[in-house]
Amino acid sequence: MKLKILVVDDEPQIRKQLKIGLNGHGYEVITAANGQDALTLAAQQSPGIIILDVSLGAPPDGIEVCRHIREWSKTPIIMLSVHDEERTKVMALSAGADDYLTKPFGMEELNARILAILRRVGEGASSDEKTDVRAGALHIDLVNRRVYVEDEEIHLTPTEYDLLRLLATHPGKVMTHRAILSAVWGPEYGDMDHYVRVFVNQLRKKLRENPARNVRYILNEPGVGYRFVNMD
Repeated sequence: MKLKILVVDDEPQIRKQLKIGLNGHGYEVITAANGQDALTLAAQQSPGIIILDVSLGAPPDGIEVCRHIREWSKTPIIMLSVHDEERTKVMALSAGADDYLTKPFGMEELNARILAILRRVGEGASSDEKTDVRAGALHIDLVNRRVYVEDEEIHLTPTEYDLLRLLATHPGKVMTHRAILSAVWGPEYGDMDHYVRVFVNQLRKKLRENPARNVRYILNEPGVGYRFVNMD
């Protein structure tokens, strides 16, 4: 079975060259010309590797696409750029990229990078990944960062969403206050337990939790932290 590769670049000629070159190495290639299409195809097609240009013609750019994909997927990502600056490379790798190539490059080098990544992580890294979370009337679209309750979209702040995503992608697992603070706000916020309490209360209101009707998504673990309802 051929490895499926998603190529994301806003330049038609680059997409064409990469598709021809990768086909020649035995890969199945699908392409996207912008960030939004890339997110959709990454979720729908479950590629084995993503080759993603840093600079895309319209938002979201490659760095942002990489960050979004990393919220729900471990699919290996190789980022491309015409810039050989250390700052750009650091941004790409910090966003979750597995490797970085500066344009122009040869197909043999790209193929060598692909094979090296496959040796490290193995093929099919994205096959069992979830693109959404459902619990009762709650639906979280991890690809598009959208949240619905009873099919009505609920508008969350970026921090509220990050907190909900963290809990919802670890169902049944107790997350300590410190772990939540480090993941959502940063390690320097490790002692700010009240931040978590305030944002959890805001989330509960927006998610329409109602203990009287046994509608609870975020459960208290007194003195420890919080746990998202186990969906099994």
